[in-house]
Amino acid sequence: MKFRRRTLDQIADMICGNFFPVEESLFPYRSSSYITKFFQDAETNFEHDGSTRAAWVSSTLEEILKGPSKDANTPPDAFLRVIATLMDQSDAKNECSERPGALNMLNASLAREGFEAFYSGDRRCYLRHTATKTISGVMLNPHRPMSADELNRRKQLKEYIELADEDDLIDNVLVPLFRQLGFHRITAAGHKDKALEYGKDIWMRYSLPTQHILYFGLQVKKGKLDAAGTSRSGSANIAEVINQITMMIGHEIFDQEINRRVLVDHVFIVSGGEITKAARNWLGGKLDAARRSQIMFMDRDDILNLFAVTNTPLPTSTVRDEPLSDEVPF
Repeated sequence: MKFRRRTLDQIADMICGNFFPVEESLFPYRSSSYITKFFQDAETNFEHDGSTRAAWVSSTLEEILKGPSKDANTPPDAFLRVIATLMDQSDAKNECSERPGALNMLNASLAREGFEAFYSGDRRCYLRHTATKTISGVMLNPHRPMSADELNRRKQLKEYIELADEDDLIDNVLVPLFRQLGFHRITAAGHKDKALEYGKDIWMRYSLPTQHILYFGLQVKKGKLDAAGTSRSGSANIAEVINQITMMIGHEIFDQEINRRVLVDHVFIVSGGEITKAARNWLGGKLDAARRSQIMFMDRDDILNLFAVTNTPLPTSTVRDEPLSDEVPF
């Protein structure tokens, strides 16, 4: 990845703290030894050689950007660590710990490269690609303890899912979530005409670092997914899903970007409620080993946790007119 020299020089000045008067700067001043410590904190092996600080840092950032990355829209991990270290909230100067002034300065530089910096619920700084809205380098554990803000967002989304129908779950929750996670060409297949669904509610693709592409299909159920002999109100039977999965795996989809038909590599079974262990076990017993390896499950808790930790924008309620919460309106 290549950034403009102007952008690198501006970020280098932020790292060095080259702003005058120093006592009014939003970034701490770093001498030669502290610049070396800065890059050590960012888990890199660069050591300042005693040359002009800003020029050396700018060249170092350029070198870091030459490192491996997931795709063309994602900076290398080392660069993401440098940004997170630069925007550490404990280094705030002449402003509050959320560092709005420093964040605005950084974003003014990153904007010309198509990125935006933001603080997540864990108080770390991340980068978002402004065109695709994909968060770069998100390796957050969705099962870690969450902050108060993340728990509040999780609660609001749970309220929304409980009132939304299946189409709202697909359009307003799953599509934005998977887009945030880095999937591409997310298409609600057969959303308007269920006769053209062929077992899948959504299909999408994911680019590997090797530039190979995997295709995914989603079968979405609004309520609980169980293995009961008879489906209860608000629940779906796993037996109803197996034919849709078989149809999905065997039916080709047309990718307009490469102008050819392709098969789905993996299938997500997504539920807006619980997917019981009995349902998972029953499905596994009905599929051969090859097909079992293609199946992945995602229930409501998975959706809620991923939404919270990836900072995906919450949906605007289409179920009721008022906001989902008095505390954080949409």
